[in-house]
This record gives sequence, C-alpha cells and structure tokens, in this order.
Amino acid sequence: MRKPVLVIICGPTAAGKSALAMKLAREFGGEIVGADSMQVYRYMDIGTAKPTVEERAEVRHHLIDVVNPDEDFNAGMYIEKSRQAVETLNQERKTAWVVGGTGLYIRALTAGLVDGPGADKSLRTQYIREMKECGARYLHEKLKVKDREAAERIHPNDAVRVMRALEYIDTSGEPISRRQTNHRFADRPYSYLKIGMMEDRAVLYRRIDSRCDRMVDKGLVGEVEGLLARGFAEDLRPMQSLGYRHVVRHLKDGLPLGEALSMMKRDTRNYAKRQMTWFRADRDVGWFDAADWDGIREEVEAFLGSMEAVEIS
Repeated sequence: MRKPVLVIICGPTAAGKSALAMKLAREFGGEIVGADSMQVYRYMDIGTAKPTVEERAEVRHHLIDVVNPDEDFNAGMYIEKSRQAVETLNQERKTAWVVGGTGLYIRALTAGLVDGPGADKSLRTQYIREMKECGARYLHEKLKVKDREAAERIHPNDAVRVMRALEYIDTSGEPISRRQTNHRFADRPYSYLKIGMMEDRAVLYRRIDSRCDRMVDKGLVGEVEGLLARGFAEDLRPMQSLGYRHVVRHLKDGLPLGEALSMMKRDTRNYAKRQMTWFRADRDVGWFDAADWDGIREEVEAFLGSMEAVEIS
C-alpha cells in the first residue's frame, strides 16, 4: 500500500498560505491540518490570524484551538495529534493539506524528532531567570561555548530553541547538533509535495505591515485584555509571542499603541526572515510566486495523479 499523501504549503507569515490552502481544498477536496505553533491556543484568534469561523465551516481544520494558553504544547504533541489527523484523513480517502509557517512542526510531522531527555523544569526555570536578568543573547553565548554548531543554526532571539539546546546538553551530556546529525530525520511515513510561497521582500513586508494594522483594527487590544482578564499571565510563552507581547507592553507599561504597533511590524518582519532562512534550507520545497495559481494547481494535480497511479499499480 502507498504511504499516506500530504500536500504541504509553507513559507513566511503573510505570504498567503491559508488563502491558497482554502482554494486548493475547494478545488480538490480534503481538509486542512495546521502547522502553526500559535493557532493551537484557544482565545488567541486575531493575533494568530486564525481562519475565520466561516472558513472552518466550509473546510474542516485540524490542530486549531487545541489547548489553553497556560497549557503545554510542543513538537512532540504536535506529531501525535497531526499524525492522528492525517491517518484519519487517509482512511477517509481525503487529501491532507498541511499549512503553516512553523518549520519545526512540518519537519516533525514528515521526518520525526530527535529522541532525547524530557523537559527539566528546574533547568528551564534557571534559563528563564538568566534570560530575564542578562538577556536572550547571554543564553545564546552560553550555547556557543557548549554547542557551537547548534548556536550557529539557532537565531540568538529564538529563546525557546536556545533553551532546549542547552537543556539537551546539560541533561544528556551530548550536543543536540551531534544527535541531529546522527538522526538525519529519517522517519519518513508520508509521500508529500512541499509548496513554498515566494514573495518579493518589499511586497511581503507591506503585506506584513497591513496585516498588523488589520489585527489592531479588528480588536487585538481587546483580545489581549480578555486574555489577561481570564487570568492568563503576561509571562506565559504564548503571551510573549508576536503581537501579544507588544500589546501587553501597551496595556501594562503604558507604551503608546502606535509605538507598540511599529515594534510589532518590525519584529514580524524579522520573524519572516528567519522563516525564509529555515525553508530555503529545505531542498524538498518547490517555490512558487503567490499569484501563480495555474502553476501551483498544475503541480498539485500532477502530484495527486501520480499518487493515484502508484496506488492502482
């Protein structure tokens, strides 16, 4: 029997991934499996650019609204839940459209994760304290000393991955970079096509700025006020994500909203750069201009057709 089939749509934030996924699902059928590390959280809708209620009613979405903001969610949990969704769709003979910009989640789904020690809460508490006292770059410099190769792969501001790499070597005694090299992400349970959304940088940045403006216009400030009123602390990991941490500074520290919005745009543009660095390193990705519907449709049609031929043979 052939492996389950996935069509993966990836790329930077605001590149048009969700709109393309909806269009493809309407054209070919199937359901959408999210690959976004923020859309898994309930009550965080505007700042995560979740699909609308109407879109979710038209095409079923998986891996959205999975946990509360004060509950744990990680790549291991993503593997479990996303593979369950894919298996169900495969049994129902439906195409799974995997859509998102969290490269780690996409790699975890398609190729597995490096085995290693579980989370160590005492170490995490120590790292968080050091980050608050000395800054994220202090932790990154610390990682350089212990695992230079990992430090070169991880952006200094990506505190979550920096802390995980430190935790790995501090608990196992082995650099995570060496374990990743030996692992080679060889778990390949699916046949898949990866479509990368490409956009001119200036155009993408304008789209990011416009999206940030729309989020504020749609009520992002009120959404954050509601989260705080529900008792979700401002130092929770989801509350420190793009948009939310900026609005928290506006509400808690008196940062003018216009200044908070400018910082949100800047940080989102920088995040898009890191996303592109990740996805460009993936040789499986075929890049398409966001407006090239005919080219994308042709590629998808050929791929799905070839998978049907494999099954028949």
